[in-house]
Amino acid sequence: MIGWGRFFYSYVSSHSKMHKLSAYIDDREIAYSHPAQYQVETTSSGTRRLVVGVPGGDHLVMLKLLGTLPGPFSALYILHTSRGEGPLGRYQSPTLSHQELATLLNDFGQFLGHDARSDFWVHCFETEATIVWDRHNLIFAYGPLTDYEQALRELGFTSGTPAIPAPHAHHYHSGYDAAAKSLLTAYDWRHSSLRPEDEQ
Repeated sequence: MIGWGRFFYSYVSSHSKMHKLSAYIDDREIAYSHPAQYQVETTSSGTRRLVVGVPGGDHLVMLKLLGTLPGPFSALYILHTSRGEGPLGRYQSPTLSHQELATLLNDFGQFLGHDARSDFWVHCFETEATIVWDRHNLIFAYGPLTDYEQALRELGFTSGTPAIPAPHAHHYHSGYDAAAKSLLTAYDWRHSSLRPEDEQ
């Protein structure tokens, strides 16, 4: 079991200049990291899903959840706030194996977890499961909830209520511009326009 609380306190403190989300506390802006918590909730349409905080923006959480799914996968990179790396829009990947998806996340996970310019979705064709990692460092996981919960407990997560701090601020770092541009050229993405719900 990983000691997430102690690890991420140190992690966020040492990476405070490259964080995805800030909270305002007593008129001070501070880097915000979600606690290692998850919650099962039911949407207004009656769909059950898991809401997961991503401590420190660590892509290991996404990889752990994806490890419960058989694949193959399709990734959807939603660029809603560009710093010049490419047109805004939805970028859908070709079909990806487990290994190809793991490579994508290992190569670009730090960017996805520490910069708020995008959302990242993964869909599993065989099970119709979908996992969404959003601009607030929350994951919304649809599919085998029991398997997801077990995977998270193995990482030391507990039941709780992940929430977006209010008020808060998003950050788009020039230091990640090269990674953002590289991601758009690393795969044969199929581009389409943003939907209204995608826009910042």
